Amino acid sequence: MMRPNAPLTLCLILGALGCSDGGGGSASGGGGDFPAADPAPPTTNAGPGATGVGQIGAQDFGLFRQILDDGNIPAPGTLDAVGFFAEHKLDYPQPECGEDICVHALLGVQGNMVNGGDCTVIQIGMNSPLRPDAADRPPLDLVLALDVSGSMRGAPIEALRVGLHRMLDHLGPDDTVTLVPYATEAFVALEPTGLEDRPRLEAAIDALATRGNTNIYDGLFLAFEQAEQRRAPDREARVVLLSDGVATTGLVEPARLRRLAEAYARRGIGVTTIGVGRDFDVDVMRGIAEVGAGNFYFLESPAAVEEVFVDEVQTFLVPVALDATLELRLGPHYVVRGAYGTHAWRGGRHGGKAELPALFLAGRQRADDPVAETGRRGGGSGVLVELGVVPGATAPAGEPVGVVELSFTDPRTGERRRQTSEVVNPLTPGEMPAAGWFTDDTVAKGFVMLNLYVGFELAMELTRDGDVPTALATLRALRVAVQDWLLDHPDPDVTDDLRYVDRFVQLLEQRRASAGFSRPPAGEVQRPANPWPAD
Repeated sequence: MMRPNAPLTLCLILGALGCSDGGGGSASGGGGDFPAADPAPPTTNAGPGATGVGQIGAQDFGLFRQILDDGNIPAPGTLDAVGFFAEHKLDYPQPECGEDICVHALLGVQGNMVNGGDCTVIQIGMNSPLRPDAADRPPLDLVLALDVSGSMRGAPIEALRVGLHRMLDHLGPDDTVTLVPYATEAFVALEPTGLEDRPRLEAAIDALATRGNTNIYDGLFLAFEQAEQRRAPDREARVVLLSDGVATTGLVEPARLRRLAEAYARRGIGVTTIGVGRDFDVDVMRGIAEVGAGNFYFLESPAAVEEVFVDEVQTFLVPVALDATLELRLGPHYVVRGAYGTHAWRGGRHGGKAELPALFLAGRQRADDPVAETGRRGGGSGVLVELGVVPGATAPAGEPVGVVELSFTDPRTGERRRQTSEVVNPLTPGEMPAAGWFTDDTVAKGFVMLNLYVGFELAMELTRDGDVPTALATLRALRVAVQDWLLDHPDPDVTDDLRYVDRFVQLLEQRRASAGFSRPPAGEVQRPANPWPAD
């Protein structure tokens, strides 16, 4: 058990992630017979050194960072929860389940300081005993669809060349690379080539030149064709699509691009997408990756170029699981109020599940690695499910909260695997210790991450609606609470998050001053907002 030394006053700010006063659930519960489960792994064995496991979709929140660094305030929705969570390394219990992937279900209970109500969160995470090493994966046939339209001229194309050269250092001896540049049209600039002919690979990268418009469909289609020609049972074929803009020629409808990616994903060829600059269509690029069983990155700096290309080759290009399903089944005393950290969640009041086409190893090994040295990408992922207590529920302490089940197909053997992990609350339903209760530090960090995410989203919405003073009050209160938590739980990721809280506050202060807002009179406190007033 872990108890923060100071209550997370974020709950006061944010309505405790939407947790209510305990009302709103079905009186009957509807839990049915509680399913049997394998015991959860002992959390006393938690610690660094295990490889995280990530899901498809956004792998960073670089676009959000870039907008703030450029002196602008992001629009609501810019910050993707999947990408935000993926930049936080969570040290789950050691992966001792005997499989390539182990699922962990942790519990957090924190009082909602708006109305004192129940805030119960289940955090679902996965890790692996495997290491991201080219020697431990099948040979890779990598096809790169590269935007070389006129807008890539100068720094963007130079950064791309640097990233590609860096990537070569992390290829395996049996891997191949195919280059498919596209502008007004797409063409094959380099047939499949391995490291045995590295000078030819490097010359082709250096020869990339900019021209013309942006025909994303043509580039993606030709890249998929090239990948399919290389398909073999003992090899992995993968496409990477890079663009800095919106499609301007050819088939430009986003739906056509998504259908193309989805069709090839069903054939076993996934696609990773990478956005460069500020003008590309983030929804299209992220959508292609999600339906194409792949990942989406944003390159906000030259350092990010190297980080992304290295991470992709080492980890996210070869899935460690296929057709994965994460399912939560609740006992009779709890209901689902919301799920964060995945776009795939579907369900009702008494459970839900996320169906994920692929899972990948994440690159970072330790949560305490300095951000400046390792970069933030490659943390893995987590899903946080917010629960409410059924009104009138009575149960002794130690009753089950729910069961989490992970099932997936092993890509090496084709066998279906299944694991379950039971979540038990040592408190009675609705019991709220003053300092909260958490299974361990990992779920406490997840709770803070979620509050940061919700706080950023709320500040963006308030700013869009012209309520700059309340946005400022929300972020300031958020900062104080997170800083208090960090005093006893130093964490590089959360410390870095505070940099962007401070940057957001600075920009809001400037906007308030330019709009003629004055500070509240002495003794009058501007109240933070509650994003879920219905609770």
